[in-house]
Amino acid sequence: MGNSQAFQVKKSAEKYFFRACAEDFKKIPGGPIAYSASKAIGDLFLHGTLSDFADTRLGMATADNNRFLRFWYEINLCRICFSADSREEAKGSKKRWFPYQKGGEYRKWFGNNEYCVNWQDDGDEIQNFKDEESGKIRSHNYNLEYIFKRGVTWNALASGKTSARISNHSLFDNAGSSLFVKTGVSEESIMGLVNSNVMLEVFPLISPTLNYQPGDLSKLPAYFPNELQKKLATVVPDLIKKSKLDWSFWETTPDFSSLPLLNADFRDATLKFSYRNLRAHWRELTLEMHRLEEESNRIFIEAYNLQDELTSEVPMDEITLNCNPHYQYGNNKSEEELEALLLADTMRDLVSYAVGCMFGRYALDKPGLILANQGESIQDYRKRVPEPIFPPDEDNVIPMLDGDWFTDDIAERFREFLRIAFGEEQYEENLRFVEKALGKDIRKYFLKDFYNDHVRRYKKRPIYWMFSSPKGSFNALIYMHRYQPHTVGTVLEYLRDFKDEKLQARKNHLEAVSISSGASQSDKTKALKEVEKINKILAELDDYERDVLYPLATEQVQIDLDDGVKANYPRFGEALKKIPGLS
Repeated sequence: MGNSQAFQVKKSAEKYFFRACAEDFKKIPGGPIAYSASKAIGDLFLHGTLSDFADTRLGMATADNNRFLRFWYEINLCRICFSADSREEAKGSKKRWFPYQKGGEYRKWFGNNEYCVNWQDDGDEIQNFKDEESGKIRSHNYNLEYIFKRGVTWNALASGKTSARISNHSLFDNAGSSLFVKTGVSEESIMGLVNSNVMLEVFPLISPTLNYQPGDLSKLPAYFPNELQKKLATVVPDLIKKSKLDWSFWETTPDFSSLPLLNADFRDATLKFSYRNLRAHWRELTLEMHRLEEESNRIFIEAYNLQDELTSEVPMDEITLNCNPHYQYGNNKSEEELEALLLADTMRDLVSYAVGCMFGRYALDKPGLILANQGESIQDYRKRVPEPIFPPDEDNVIPMLDGDWFTDDIAERFREFLRIAFGEEQYEENLRFVEKALGKDIRKYFLKDFYNDHVRRYKKRPIYWMFSSPKGSFNALIYMHRYQPHTVGTVLEYLRDFKDEKLQARKNHLEAVSISSGASQSDKTKALKEVEKINKILAELDDYERDVLYPLATEQVQIDLDDGVKANYPRFGEALKKIPGLS
């Protein structure tokens, strides 16, 4: 069977064809016409299939993801249960939201655990979700005997690659279907097989469409002699551990506790050297991950006698760590370009974490989330962090303007954060390092890029919302978890202060300059031009106040974090910065 038996027919059409025995195709479940498979690959199926070792199950179809699913970070942390081991434990927790495996991007070993599903009261609402016309239950595939159990989940749709990860304490989706081992084999062994080069060769034979359903995985050739499992037991758990560590570096993951740059293991005299230490750690982590993946491949290739068929090599862009720039940005860039991208993103992470500290989501004094539930206040923060070295904003409104108009202006607060987090002595050098990596000074970054970066980071479910006038002359951020019905009124106070006090005072000063006998003609001309600019800004802000912000402030808008950002954000209409697909 396969290429070794092929020969070339040199006739007029110069066509190629393969010759194989029809019986060989029967080795592969379903009997596909798989000419590309070698005899050694075909013989793997004689030993057994994955169905002998695990139950593969299609995940849930909610019938309305907008209603039942949320990203974990857009809802109340106190209403999420991350640790349920059974239906009974989940129901007894009285929580509403539970982790939900939904496939996600190509990532092996651990991660992609970003979603939660409403499974309150053992999924009462979702299991009784009916079509209004027919009365039929719309959701299905609950797999009640498997939910919350430890298993292996994988991406249903893949581009010629598959990626499997450990799943635990969660429910699962039809795009993140799961398998659950029987006796005699570990999840680690099966996950090692699914992520191996052996399966990269076999998957296209089973599912040419590259849509890997539970039935497809159950047909994969598999056998796990004791010696194989013994060798994998020293490799795969380490792969999981390292992937989990990498996952915990990023603030949008439930495992995040603090910024890696602030870790004592990497801290140095300057931010530049701290980043150098962290980058060295990431490089070492990636290389060790690469070594372990190739070792895992080698174990399977030797056990399955495929040394003449396959190699254990893994391209660097398939080492699925976020700290690996080849994976993050692709292999079509130079090393210099990759390093510049990773450095810039790491500085964006620093800025994002700093803003989180400004709002009290995080604290320099204490790891983990601090304020992450609806309506929590500065008093709640002080109960957990009594004497913070970098206090959060008192009123949950941080102005973001072109100039130092307010003492709690976001650019000024970032500078304060940098001084406290990394020291006053090296402050100027550290600020230059950040700005060089970002390609602009910190105020311009906040005005031009920060919010777009935030929206992208949080996958169009931002947790910080930006009140913004039509032309962006006035901007102010709030943290949605600290939102109160009076918050819009506080934003209105900032707008009025900026417009009626600060801008008007600046305009009065410029008008005085324009008629001053002691001012040069050049200074008078500049003053008049700036007065004209301020007049346009005042007109914009008058309209924004009258037509948008004041009416909204009087409404005392209520929100419910359980509704999700997609439902809550539009309630503020034109007051907030427009986000395509969300506003």
